[in-house]
Amino acid sequence: MTSGMKVLIVGGTGTLGRQIAKQAIDAGIQVRCMVRNPRKASYLQEWGCELTQGDLLNKDSLDYSLQEVDAVIDAATSRPDDPRSVYVTDWQGKLNLFQACEQKRVKRVVFISLLAAEKFREVPLMDIKFCTERLLEDSALDFTILQGAAFMQGVIGQFAIPILDSQPVWISGTPSEISYMNTEDMAAFAVSALNRKNTIRKSYPVVGPKCWKSEDVVKLCEGFSNKQAKVLRVSPALIAFGKTLVSFFQATLNVAERLSFADVSGSGIKLDSPMGKTYEEFGLDPSKTTTLDSYVKEYYDVILKRLKEMEADLNKEQRKKLPF
Repeated sequence: MTSGMKVLIVGGTGTLGRQIAKQAIDAGIQVRCMVRNPRKASYLQEWGCELTQGDLLNKDSLDYSLQEVDAVIDAATSRPDDPRSVYVTDWQGKLNLFQACEQKRVKRVVFISLLAAEKFREVPLMDIKFCTERLLEDSALDFTILQGAAFMQGVIGQFAIPILDSQPVWISGTPSEISYMNTEDMAAFAVSALNRKNTIRKSYPVVGPKCWKSEDVVKLCEGFSNKQAKVLRVSPALIAFGKTLVSFFQATLNVAERLSFADVSGSGIKLDSPMGKTYEEFGLDPSKTTTLDSYVKEYYDVILKRLKEMEADLNKEQRKKLPF
């Protein structure tokens, strides 16, 4: 049983990490979150999480964070505004974390990875995920690896908001079909893994219930927003030029590495996998998994309602600036 277990969540302030923390608390788990700035993570403390200040690049803070911990859930990744290479912030961080786990004899580890990482070794983030999976497999840790594709939250920024605001939607290369998943559903798998010994030293795909083409996501957003999208296709050559340009400057190195992820989303490779075995081994009900249709609809229902409420308080000139 997970009740009474103490778990360290790394990356607890991220979009996925905070969902994991909330669901773990609700499951009766004692949650400790290692954060860089406790003041900015006060909401986690309000939920019932213990906060400890630390950094994956600071080995001393890791030693303290892992004290009296039964398991670790690693949902951390570098921030977009971090000027350092992801090979510093992510790869070195993973090495430090899992070495510290072995030294502290914290054997149970749940790691959030990416689907098809082995196919995109030239993309820094995918390469790090692939190498971390190999690192765990070569260790003595009792790991469970969850391989996601992309989160529904990203659809809002890439498609839903630009369409609502009459801004262009950028699509590059040959768009990959992607099985988007809600972070709440991914969090359910991460928390469930703690109580599933049958998942130890195994890797699982964890993706959404349907694979979506970019064009279909655009149509979905158009339908719920009652707005017509402006789609701009960007050639892979232009993105490659952008990566080369920004990579000349140390302060934009992380930007160049993140631009490389366009090689994944524009590869034309389908990011999907059968989920029957995953649901069975984690004891979760597939019918409860969020669909992209319902997720996008709920977003537009909420945002359009708020905009309508705002409209009532604006004058004629201000109303003209609203995105509907």
